[in-house]
Amino acid sequence: MSYKRAKHILPIELLELVQKYVDGECIYIPRKSSNKKEWGSRTSIREELLLRDMQIYKDYQTGYNLGYLSQKYFLSLKSIQRIISQEKRKGV
Repeated sequence: MSYKRAKHILPIELLELVQKYVDGECIYIPRKSSNKKEWGSRTSIREELLLRDMQIYKDYQTGYNLGYLSQKYFLSLKSIQRIISQEKRKGV
């Protein structure tokens, strides 16, 4: 997200109206719902995490203990437990 100068974007009447409420302050203007993108839609991170979680579950089924998996994947014990529980529910 980058900052834009309001005086370069907004009509002067609108700028003056906004200044009544937030004179000299920074404000965040959220995207319209129709323009929002889902988390991870711009990168391959979702797929990478799905593959990682599947591998964690396979390792767990192979017999690795939770402490080892926590260290191997640099995740907390709770995260490993959550991932295993989710993968079990998927029926993998």
